[in-house]
Amino acid sequence: MNLNLTTDKTHRYDAIVVGSGMTGGIAAKELTQKGLRVLVIERGREVKHIEDYDTAMKAPWEIQHRDKVPVRSAEELWANNRFVGMAQDDKAGFMTNDQQNPYVEKRPFDWIRAYHTGGKSMHWGRQTYRWNPADFEANAKEGIGVDWPIRYTDLVPWYSYIEKFVGVSGQAEQLAVLPDSHFLPPMPMSPPERFFREAMKQKLNRPVTIGRVANLTQPQSWHTALGRASCQFRNKCSRGCPYGAYYSSLSGAIPAARATNRLDILHDSIAAELIYDDKTGRATGVRVINQHTLAVTDYSARIIFLNAGSMNTAALLLNSRSSRFPNGLGNDSDQVGRNIMDHHLGAGANATIEGFDEDLMYGQRPNALYIPRFRNWGSDRQTTYLRGFGYQGGASRSDWKRGVAMDGFGASFKQQMTQPGAWTIGFGGFGEVLPNPNNRMYLDPVKKDKWGVPLIVFDAAFGENEIAMRKDMMNSAAEMLDAAGFKNITGNNRQDVHLGLGIHEMGTARMGKDPKTSVLNKFNQVHDCKNVFVTDGAAMASSSCVNPSLTYMALTARAANYAVDQLTKKNL
Repeated sequence: MNLNLTTDKTHRYDAIVVGSGMTGGIAAKELTQKGLRVLVIERGREVKHIEDYDTAMKAPWEIQHRDKVPVRSAEELWANNRFVGMAQDDKAGFMTNDQQNPYVEKRPFDWIRAYHTGGKSMHWGRQTYRWNPADFEANAKEGIGVDWPIRYTDLVPWYSYIEKFVGVSGQAEQLAVLPDSHFLPPMPMSPPERFFREAMKQKLNRPVTIGRVANLTQPQSWHTALGRASCQFRNKCSRGCPYGAYYSSLSGAIPAARATNRLDILHDSIAAELIYDDKTGRATGVRVINQHTLAVTDYSARIIFLNAGSMNTAALLLNSRSSRFPNGLGNDSDQVGRNIMDHHLGAGANATIEGFDEDLMYGQRPNALYIPRFRNWGSDRQTTYLRGFGYQGGASRSDWKRGVAMDGFGASFKQQMTQPGAWTIGFGGFGEVLPNPNNRMYLDPVKKDKWGVPLIVFDAAFGENEIAMRKDMMNSAAEMLDAAGFKNITGNNRQDVHLGLGIHEMGTARMGKDPKTSVLNKFNQVHDCKNVFVTDGAAMASSSCVNPSLTYMALTARAANYAVDQLTKKNL
């Protein structure tokens, strides 16, 4: 290893942000726009918007291996392959090589990573929902985990701020369980979906809405100023969107930060540890390893934002040992790495739809229906498990690709494939996972990666609460499809689903009121190291059942605003 531990003035910044993904991009944008000179440290390669979307405009037959999972991907992207379709050739370029970046599974953990500019914002599902007030209160009411140090009202202005910047398409419903956002025009439902929505309203009193998705349906001036345009309904978002229609850090926050001329991005650089000064009680910078040369360089800053993803952020804290923090920076509570949460999925039901033969689908809508949580809400109570789940899914009509699994050849068969196939409908649940300190990750005391950094060990699994909820997720989906009059209903409950597969992993450096039981305060500051902020999923004290990225970004913008205010007041 080539040690170069001198820190000259070119390596000094006002702020360092570790990670360029969903929250790292927002942190960089907010801090630069408030006048700070910022360095973003990105572990992976540089990806350039539009220029590096190699498969974005290709048809399936133009992609190597016909868009199937080749042997190379099956071997090198083994964790990604646990999530069906993630390692196909059209999107494999945005996935992390698991062979080169190993981890240890004491209990199975499906860790989906993205090491490149933009991180997982390059292939997220873009479902964008606010938490409701009860989500921030449930821990305290039920005696689970620790109480959140903030409430819904604390995030309302920041939800609004992020929604406007990102651009969220959706339908206002005035539901207490699913607060409305600032919406662009909603995407349309198909005729069978409108039928289903009405059936659920009349028969089960359960609301159904179109998904709230971060795809621009009517760009605003601040979107077009960044080069973003309207969604083309191609549904190839995971390949990278050359129109900038779906929000990613690469097409939104990073260009906004670059426009200030106060942003530097360091690629192929592993943040190995935070440097702590015992005299000042502050972190002075970040020690970085170049992926290719193994050169080690220190970068200094007045404040540091950790946005490397909840597992890598926790690992960075744990690996940052000093005389003050022998168990890892900010880990006096022994909660760093604990309380891993996610959303469990893979349970739901499907059915066939009769009728609607004259109704067609137009385009490929990159969105689905959303059924908000109804269990343990209002008068719908049960005692088998705590919290609840929501559903994503909808109706579709099979197209020419159905011919792959059919017998036939020749002109008549080809002609048959030009006609639309049958309608089907299906829903899968996203269930809340409770915080549990025994669900954890830690650093292996012996095994290290090729850069000399300790491997992460996962020791986490679903509990009885999640297992009980999954049965209800399957049965309730079947119940709704039956109530709507659909046929050939099939329930499913995948048994090979583990924590991590929801790709919403969180909780490893939770916020809380008491430094003895939490890592961060109400402004996402490390309790005992005030110039370090953690605003990615690690900060979460509970998981709700809605997609979490909007909440992550709102917390990030709020913390950045506070950090700059404290710098101005010379408190940091």
